[in-house]
This record gives sequence, structure tokens and C-alpha cells, in this order.
Amino acid sequence: MEITTRGFWTLIHGMGFGALYLLACSGALVELYRRYAPAAEDAPAARDDWFMRIYLAAMAAVAWITVFTGAYIIYPWYRAVPPAGTASLAAFPQRLLMASSSTIGWHALGMEWKEHVAWLAPICITMAAAVVWQYGRELQRHPQLCRIVLSFVWIALFAGGVAGFFGAMINKNAPVEGGSTIHLMHGE
Repeated sequence: MEITTRGFWTLIHGMGFGALYLLACSGALVELYRRYAPAAEDAPAARDDWFMRIYLAAMAAVAWITVFTGAYIIYPWYRAVPPAGTASLAAFPQRLLMASSSTIGWHALGMEWKEHVAWLAPICITMAAAVVWQYGRELQRHPQLCRIVLSFVWIALFAGGVAGFFGAMINKNAPVEGGSTIHLMHGE
């Protein structure tokens, strides 16, 4: 069993940081709604407030790490231009997708949209974390601001989900491969 270094980085980016972010986002929505919804009875305890601040800050960090690994590690490999006369486009995912009418949409719509929407996730979750960090337990006294924070977390979840979906589909049709081989397990 083996994987290339580029395949490994793609795995870390998508299934590691990306999946962790999406799971954390759903937890944040539940907890924010539970704490700051108009029907919430009491303001959260100081210890719970501190946890939520750290949780959202960690989510923002994971979101930024996900976007940066995608933009500055994976994306250059995706966009690599094959040398003239290259027979196999397997090592050039963008060109491989663009070479067939049945897969060009994954690049034309999928990757072009993914490139931009993915940046919304860390921006929105950072905004939510900053507001919760600033207001803390007092946030419950500002229902309009609570709704805005919840809206931005929903947008962050949606943006991350769309980017994750397109990333998985693009990687399925034209995986980013290459680099040295990492042997995970040897056969008998």
C-alpha cells in the first residue's frame, strides 16, 4: 500500500483539514444556536463562554490552514503545464480535465468556482469568532448580532461544503499525483 507525496498532501488538505472543519462547523451552529437563540434561558457560564471562544478560534485556524494548503500546495500541482509533446496528461490534472468534453465542466465550473468560494469559509468563520470573542456572554443581549453570527457560520459551512464537494469530484476525475512514493504497508 502506497501513496505519493502529492496524493498525501491532497488527503491531508481535504479529508484532514477540510473534513475536520466541516464537522466543527456543524457543531458550532448547534452550540451557537443553543446559547444565543432568543429562546435561550440563561447566558452561558464563564467556562462555557471561554470554550466557545477557543472553539471558534480553532475553527478559524483550521479553515485558514485548509485554504492555504489548497491554494499554495495543491493548486500549483493542479495547474502544472505539461511540456510540449507530452503524451499522457495523468500528471497534469487541469489539462486532463480540459482534454475531454465529458470532464471539462469539472474544471470550467467546479475548479473555477471552488477557487473563489473556498475563501468565504475562513473569512466568515473568522468574523464569527471575532464577534463571539469580543462580546462573549453579552452576545445574548444583541439578538440581531446573534442572527448575523449564525448567518455567517451557515455561509462558512455552505462555502466549505461546496469547495469540498468540488474538490472531491475533481480529485476523482483528475487526481493530483506525483512526487516521491510513501510506502504505508508492504505486502506479504
